Amino acid sequence: MLIIFVVENFFMIVYSNAKINIGLNILSRRQDGYHNIASVFYPIKNLYDYIEVVKSNKYSIVTTGINLGSGVNLCTTAFNIIKKKYNIGNVKIHIHKKIPIGSGLGGGSSNAASVINILNKLFSLNLNCSQLEKISLKVGADCPFFIHNSPKYVEGVGDIINDIDLCLSNYEIKFKHSETHISTKEAYSDLDFNSFSDKKLNSAIRLPIESWKENIVNDFEEKIFLRYPHLKKNKMEFYEEGAIYSSMTGTGSTIFGIFKK
Repeated sequence: MLIIFVVENFFMIVYSNAKINIGLNILSRRQDGYHNIASVFYPIKNLYDYIEVVKSNKYSIVTTGINLGSGVNLCTTAFNIIKKKYNIGNVKIHIHKKIPIGSGLGGGSSNAASVINILNKLFSLNLNCSQLEKISLKVGADCPFFIHNSPKYVEGVGDIINDIDLCLSNYEIKFKHSETHISTKEAYSDLDFNSFSDKKLNSAIRLPIESWKENIVNDFEEKIFLRYPHLKKNKMEFYEEGAIYSSMTGTGSTIFGIFKK
């Protein structure tokens, strides 16, 4: 997240960036109904939404750009949690959406984490990183990653985050977006819960990128590609264009390809 403006502790504007999943393995089903995963989250700093937060007498949120549809925005959820806990004042939030919805790029989680960071600074709460993580986890499993916004090896439901030495700055990452919107619920409903992944992603991610194609997989791809063949086509096209590695990110529907510059 890049802070652009802070004016007399009155308003802030940030870039709220996307992420990709390099590998996504479902390891087990938990007693609480969620699933333990293993994945590498990598921030994409050149694909982002704009968020402006201004102190106000009344809370409001407005979105422009890509249509979000109906439902409670995660930014509102984040605001309500912090307001209840720290009794902060109200704000007006404006989000200009550029990150596709239901694409696996984490736009909603990134927005919520950005708002949490902004409120921390705007109201001088002086919360440390650990406190911000705990708040963000109440909003969504992917949110704690965006508090750090650096490459991480992620386990649990997304709440166990470990640093990983990974830099793709010497490569070009391209995207094939789709108008297909795949919800997390839909993606999990297709999984075979009698067969969980035994992939060792923590070891595979340390291999040369040229070997990722044979060793790193997204467990959601098989069933989602059967339902949406055009997504598999997008992946194959990237390999035909010379990608070193290509995958669906998250639970879809965006496909990314990593190319040599």
